[in-house]
Amino acid sequence: VQLQASGGGLVLAGGSLTLSCAASGRTFSNYAMGWFRQAPGKEREFVAAVIRSGGSTYYADSVKGRFTISRDNAKNTVYLQMNSLKPEDTAVYYCAADLALYSSWYSKSSAEYDYWGQGTLVTVSS
Repeated sequence: VQLQASGGGLVLAGGSLTLSCAASGRTFSNYAMGWFRQAPGKEREFVAAVIRSGGSTYYADSVKGRFTISRDNAKNTVYLQMNSLKPEDTAVYYCAADLALYSSWYSKSSAEYDYWGQGTLVTVSS
């Protein structure tokens, strides 16, 4: 599956952005989807994940209550709504797809994901 992330940009602290990730090439609804991020000089970290149906979502503690992951299987797209952004949210954000073995499958580990988008830069200024 090919993934194309978009929606990054420069935003003031406290502001909002919505990232999108459009998928093509395979049956999107067979994949759990995740968002990860990598700040300069740091390792890639888990941000959020959603199961195949969109019925369950999971978040890193650092973004819980501020970020919302969702998906539209009819549009082959996963979203990351980011509110109350902080300077420490500055990073390149990557979407990823993981072929789900069963309906409730998801993972917080980047090693589990099979396909990756190219990344989109989010910069939060104070």
